[in-house]
Amino acid sequence: MDAALPRSVLIAGASGLVGRDILQGLLADDSVAAVHSLGRRELPLQHPRLTQHRVDFKALPALPRVGEAFVALGTTIKVAGSQEAFRAVDFDAVLAVAKAAKAAGATRLGVVSAMGADPRSRIFYNRVKGEMEAALSALGFDTLVIARPSFLVGDREALGQPVRSGEKLALNVSKWFAPLIPDNLKAIEAAAVARALLKAVPAAKGRRILPSSELRRA
Repeated sequence: MDAALPRSVLIAGASGLVGRDILQGLLADDSVAAVHSLGRRELPLQHPRLTQHRVDFKALPALPRVGEAFVALGTTIKVAGSQEAFRAVDFDAVLAVAKAAKAAGATRLGVVSAMGADPRSRIFYNRVKGEMEAALSALGFDTLVIARPSFLVGDREALGQPVRSGEKLALNVSKWFAPLIPDNLKAIEAAAVARALLKAVPAAKGRRILPSSELRRA
C-alpha cells in the first residue's frame, strides 16, 4: 500500500482480546485516518478518529467506505451455550462482516482464526474455523491474512470476560518447558497476534496464513 495515502479501516470484535489490541494499534498509527468499529455495544473509549457503530451482526447495515478490515470475532462453545450459537458467531457473523466490508470497498482483510482450522476436521471447533476460512477465501479479497494462533492468553478480566480455566496453566507450561514445546503449540499473547495482523494486512498480497509460530516471531 502507498504509505502516503490515508487509510480508512473497519474492525469487528474490538471488545475481545485480540480485537482490543488491533484497535489500539490502529488508533496509534498516524497513517490511519479513520477507524470504524462494529459491535453489539459501544466501548468506553473516545478518539477523534474512531467511530463506533452498534450493530446486529445478523442484519448489518451498509457500512462507511473503507479500504481494509480486521475481524476478531470469536467465542467458545461453553460461552455460546451450544454448537449452533458458536457457529452463529465464528462463522455467520465473521462472514457477514467480511461481505459487508467488501461491499464498502475493502480490498484487504485480516481475520483471527485458530490453529487446527480444517473444514474436514472431525473436531467441530476446528471444522467451523476451517469452513470460515474457506468462505472468506471465496469472497475474492485482493489480500486475505488469516492468523491461526494457538492457545490465546491475555487480560480477560479487564474486558469483563470469564477467565478460562487452564489459561494460566498453559502460559506457565509454555514458559517452564519452552525448549521442549514446538512454537506452534505454545500459548501466545493476544497482543502478539494483533501486532502480526497489523503488520501483515497493509503489506501482504493474495492469501497468507500466519501460523502461531510466525505470529510469535512478528
